Amino acid sequence: MVLCGVCFNSSNLDYLSDIGVKDSKKLTPIKRKTLAALIKTKCICYKEIQVSSKEIDNRETNNITLNQLEIYKMVEIIDELMPEIIYIDAADVNEERFGLTIESLLSYRPKEIISKHKADEIYPIVSAASILAKHKRDTIINDIKNKVISKGYGDIGSGYPSDKKTIEFLRNWIIKNKKIPNFARKSWKTTRRIIDEELNNKKITQFFS
Repeated sequence: MVLCGVCFNSSNLDYLSDIGVKDSKKLTPIKRKTLAALIKTKCICYKEIQVSSKEIDNRETNNITLNQLEIYKMVEIIDELMPEIIYIDAADVNEERFGLTIESLLSYRPKEIISKHKADEIYPIVSAASILAKHKRDTIINDIKNKVISKGYGDIGSGYPSDKKTIEFLRNWIIKNKKIPNFARKSWKTTRRIIDEELNNKKITQFFS
């Protein structure tokens, strides 16, 4: 998982719309790469945080949810960048509550926090941060993919649960090695399901007998 924050002067925000910044999910990897380079050359500063699969798994030991872990990482980013006005994608059904949660954890007091659902579709500055994070993730996935292919394990796909190629790769790896790869999350529901099916012999039909 990759999170990112980016800072621009308010007078320079139009630049983001001019270069075609929008929700990163609606852009191709090549377009994200191009835009990421342009964003980095014009921004005041940015910070990326890569959260490893191990750290995500360890959150269960620490009794925190994935959303809480994301909040702590967001706060870490914001505290380092210290923007006066914060635009943030609300990871809570209650936008206002999410903004107040972030504010309560910061080490400083910003002038304003604008917390919205789908903020990466509404505010170009959030889209810019999303593009940097997604491009970083693209790079990490490609590095893993190249290493895995070179060892004869095939293509890992995108790494998303909706990707059949990713699910097929994970299943084949677990069947062959009797364990998950070190870059996969043990706490991922998909991983647990495949382990149950392939190692613990718990097929879905057992739950409906």
